[in-house]
Amino acid sequence: MVTVNYLTGGEARMGVQFSLQSLNASVLSGDELYIQRVQNFLLEPQEYKLLKSAVQAIGITPRFRDVIKTFKVAEGEIPAGFRVEAKLCSDGFLQIDLVRDISYDKNGMKRPTGMVFSADSANPYEIVPISPLLVNLTCNPGIVYDLFINNPKANIGNKYQTRDEVFEEIGRILGPGCDISVELNNPFEKNFEKILEECEKFKDLLTEYRLVIKVPHTGPVNAENVGELLTGDKRLSVRYNQATTEDALRGHNLALKLREYGYRINYTLMFEPYQSALALQAKPCFINSFIRHRFIQTSKIKQLLDMFDLTNDTQYLVDIRNLMLANDYLNKNEQDTDLFMILKLSRDIIRYRNIDNAVGSDGLDGVRHNLRLLRNTNLTDTRLIICSMEGDYNYPDIDKLMTDPEYSDVIDRVVITAEPGYLARFTSTNQVISYQRRFMNAAEGER
Repeated sequence: MVTVNYLTGGEARMGVQFSLQSLNASVLSGDELYIQRVQNFLLEPQEYKLLKSAVQAIGITPRFRDVIKTFKVAEGEIPAGFRVEAKLCSDGFLQIDLVRDISYDKNGMKRPTGMVFSADSANPYEIVPISPLLVNLTCNPGIVYDLFINNPKANIGNKYQTRDEVFEEIGRILGPGCDISVELNNPFEKNFEKILEECEKFKDLLTEYRLVIKVPHTGPVNAENVGELLTGDKRLSVRYNQATTEDALRGHNLALKLREYGYRINYTLMFEPYQSALALQAKPCFINSFIRHRFIQTSKIKQLLDMFDLTNDTQYLVDIRNLMLANDYLNKNEQDTDLFMILKLSRDIIRYRNIDNAVGSDGLDGVRHNLRLLRNTNLTDTRLIICSMEGDYNYPDIDKLMTDPEYSDVIDRVVITAEPGYLARFTSTNQVISYQRRFMNAAEGER
């Protein structure tokens, strides 16, 4: 095969590259087949120069061996979801390791973009077509039970009976390169040993490499009052911002405790930017920016507030109060809250959420805040999941934001997640149909 080089003589330069194999170092006995998986990985010239004179032998870590065995990886390959690292020991031993990193595809190749994709689903049927594109999957009890197991339209033929059956199938579909974030059934369980038992079961099903435990913010909800959410009108008698210190920080402390046991944490239920800095103290693998409901509620409050300002009709304030009662801004005993207090609260919400300016008019003020915050943390592996979206503009607005030069240094810490069907909507345009009509009719004429 001839490759055309359009450069004239003297302008071309040869890019010399060095492989790990070119070090010609001995390989530790028993590690030969493992080292074959990385022997063609390339070294920078400076790295080669340093290692050539220093490396006496090459081998692997116990984790490298365990990853390969756990996922039954084909010969000569490195699984997706891991980056290859090396440590040069003082005795000249170069130890090769596999480190969990969902930014990597198989065989040490980076994913196509720094920004990566996740899905909110526990439905194996809808996960299959999007699975090659995912680095994470998020499940909570509502997704597992309400949307799939107990939904006969989704759980075709009632094939899946338990959460464990669903997780086993999801793990098989997604393979080693995809994290699976699983939420605890009862984050208010007082017996920590029971929580650990649940986590251990998840680990058995999904492996420690893929498992991420979703720990939620708990606010004023605790083991004593959580029953209010399950019976009667299912309303809480305590307002969201009236939690005790212990209750409000339960999720933070639970996340820290689980981390001590080696679990990676997806700290969830983050709707307001002010939640983020304290959440990062729990050292999570993921934090979240929930978009949909917050933006919808803000837009509705603004609409009603604008009508009140225009007409001075207090019925609009009554409507805002009803909205606040329905969406837990107020507790169930505050249905008679003074309307001037409602007016003040409304104006505070509009101001804080920036809906009247460029920072938040698209509902992404929390995302902007969290990206800036991540830039200034010491948690270099923590990522931001942008989640809970719907409608024609949420994803396109996020997509546009991700091209903003301000965030170019943190783009590889962004995970976008939504229902598979929602993400799939944005693979097409009207012109796709127009052009396919033309192409297919042209091809038909060839037959």
